Amino acid sequence: MSAFLLSTAVIFVAELGDKSQLMALTFAARYRARDVLLGITAATAVVHLASVGIGAVVGTAFAAHQWIVSLLAGIAFLGFAAWTLRGDELTESEAQKAQRTARSALWAVGIAFFLAELGDKTMLATIALATREEWFGTWLGSTLGMVAADALAIGVGALLGRRLPERTIRIGAAVAFVVFGLLLIAEALGLLA
Repeated sequence: MSAFLLSTAVIFVAELGDKSQLMALTFAARYRARDVLLGITAATAVVHLASVGIGAVVGTAFAAHQWIVSLLAGIAFLGFAAWTLRGDELTESEAQKAQRTARSALWAVGIAFFLAELGDKTMLATIALATREEWFGTWLGSTLGMVAADALAIGVGALLGRRLPERTIRIGAAVAFVVFGLLLIAEALGLLA
């Protein structure tokens, strides 16, 4: 349960201001919100299952040296904070893909999100979490966190349009990553001592 709750919170925060949220908004303007959420959920479940598998292998390989895993995860989270502050925007080609009409909205959204998430900070954050936490809870939590953040973007975006305080969201998410990163680094130093 702790892996589920932690990964839900971390991935929800990681997804705030991410290009995936921009894609979700764009797709929601074209397709029904239900189809967009189903496509996001399917793609996220697959990508995060692979992420958890990678994280579990790395965590097991370094089990005798848990301080290394904690230190690297902490440094990664500080990197995610910098990435979040830098911001994410859709490229012209990504925006065009999101606007294209497809036979099936579910397939269009699912494939686009799958490809967009490969190597994205939410995938990397899930890998980092899975090095330390139980895989199933991490997988479910990371999937729920991402889908919830994208659902929030679709809902809030429909109500507020482009007047979202992106800078405030980015700063808040970055601060959360810094806190998680510093806590992990402190834990690594405690294990080393």
